[in-house]
Amino acid sequence: METYSLLRQFADSWMLLALFAFFIGVVIFVMRPGATKTYEDVADIPFRNEDTPAQPREKTSEEDVKHG
Repeated sequence: METYSLLRQFADSWMLLALFAFFIGVVIFVMRPGATKTYEDVADIPFRNEDTPAQPREKTSEEDVKHG
């Protein structure tokens, strides 16, 4: 079997499964409960300024219900 056919067969079967498992792992990692504060901080980066940094967010009632 030539190299191309072997790699193509591997990519169509096991690599597809491995990349799908990696994708699911990343989604679970990002959606974990402890990540909210980290991602909220990162989301505010565009609004920061060297002269006046962005103020921390105030919790809204919706966030209180979600996160306790």
